[in-house]
Amino acid sequence: QVQLVESGGGLVQAGASLRLSCAASARTFRNYLMGWFRQAPGKEREFVAASRWSDGSTYYADSVKGRFTISRDNAKNTVYLQMNSLKPEDTAVYYCVADPSNSYSLSGSNFGSWGQGTQVTVSS
Repeated sequence: QVQLVESGGGLVQAGASLRLSCAASARTFRNYLMGWFRQAPGKEREFVAASRWSDGSTYYADSVKGRFTISRDNAKNTVYLQMNSLKPEDTAVYYCVADPSNSYSLSGSNFGSWGQGTQVTVSS
């Protein structure tokens, strides 16, 4: 099991930016499919973004496309989520996830490791 520790959440106003970080305890981090999910109060968990280093692919939910960017630093075993032009509807707990099998499924059930979550609150 990969240990994931998120940081960087907070309270910001609409239109602001935040960068989330996720440090992973994995010697073969570069082979993992890494991603972010979020869950707002009273809503189901939803996919946000994912990064596959092996072929350079990145994936985004339509709701964040063009505003959020996922990146990774394999030397630091860290994945980032740069969030720009934040909206109140982005308010949620954000979870870092890891799939050591590097599969092509973006379903939450495919990611065996989850971080503890970091709160992002966007005020209007």
